[in-house]
Amino acid sequence: MERVDKNNYYLNIAETVAQRSTCLRKKYGAVIINNDEVISTGYNGAPRGRKNCSELCKCIREEMNVPRGERYELCRSVHAEANAIISASRNEMLGSTLYLVGLDSNSGEYVSNSSSCSMCKRLVINAGISKVIVRDSKEDFRTIDVNEWIENDDSLEGKFGY
Repeated sequence: MERVDKNNYYLNIAETVAQRSTCLRKKYGAVIINNDEVISTGYNGAPRGRKNCSELCKCIREEMNVPRGERYELCRSVHAEANAIISASRNEMLGSTLYLVGLDSNSGEYVSNSSSCSMCKRLVINAGISKVIVRDSKEDFRTIDVNEWIENDDSLEGKFGY
């Protein structure tokens, strides 16, 4: 019997967490790991107590044809990375790894070239997370050194999307 490697093990957990998402466009799941322990998990959905898009059967960004990576102030959801960070203490996150999986809500396919949005990048940086591992397919993933987000500050470029 062949064991799954640790990166895919944690990505599989993040993918399972994504199944709790209530977004009509994309389902994201995140898990923060430090010293081989799950620190916290998060998925994208409306803030506690508010109705989810899946309950309302509508997405305002979808209705307005807002492209991916733009106009997040219109979105009802708190992102998966943000929810995972909210649920953990900074001391536990220092030097940790965040695993991220995105799935298209309709097709179930992996979101191609997925990455954290600019707001979540800032949260990841301030949380003290050192790496983000993003699933591209069932077998493939990318490792992002968070220091790259610090050194290559995309907020200075004024471009939209991610």
